[in-house]
Amino acid sequence: PEVVGVRFKRAGRVYYFGDAGISLKINDLVVVKTSHGLELGRIVVFPDRVVHSGIKETVKPVLRKAQAEDIERFQKSRERETEALSKCKDIVKELNLSMKPVSAQSSLDGRRLVIFFIAEERVDFRELVKRLSRSLKARIELKQVGARDEAKLVGGMGRCGRPLCCLTFLDEFTPVSIRMAKEQDLSLSPMKISGVCGRLLCCLGYESEQYRAMKERLPKDGQQVTTPL
Repeated sequence: PEVVGVRFKRAGRVYYFGDAGISLKINDLVVVKTSHGLELGRIVVFPDRVVHSGIKETVKPVLRKAQAEDIERFQKSRERETEALSKCKDIVKELNLSMKPVSAQSSLDGRRLVIFFIAEERVDFRELVKRLSRSLKARIELKQVGARDEAKLVGGMGRCGRPLCCLTFLDEFTPVSIRMAKEQDLSLSPMKISGVCGRLLCCLGYESEQYRAMKERLPKDGQQVTTPL
């Protein structure tokens, strides 16, 4: 079968599935089965653009093109996510748990709910899971995420005045270091080079390699240079 790339969220990771002989095109909505259950995704990579050497997971088939009822179920699952997140926050407050629920993700069939949270230390959330399972009639999974992941899940505006890069086009986080700021002669004040997540700005890495290459060719401070007439 031909392999296509499917994305479930804007700026999310691309997953690969076989087309199962179904005639598909870019931006088609499809239903696939993942480890989280049935999910609705969008075709973003066509077979002629797939780099097969980069596919590490087992390729499962696309189940079908999304029908009207699938899209309706998807909308209902979004409402269910809002309800689940609100319910989780209420129970966390009742149990006085040191954690902050930030987002929820429901499978298309509503049988599984994943709730993402941040916490400074280990949290015993067994009672929380029991209460949520009873209340929402679904299998509940809690996943702890970091500050960058929280920003990607929740969204917001960057110091540049534009929506966060991680929410709009970055599908993975690459390492960012203070050295990148030094190479670009930027201020090293944490207030000026940190994003809303409190970590170093992702955009520090966008031009880092160009600055490094340019500085290798430019004359050193105090070095005498000649230019052609």
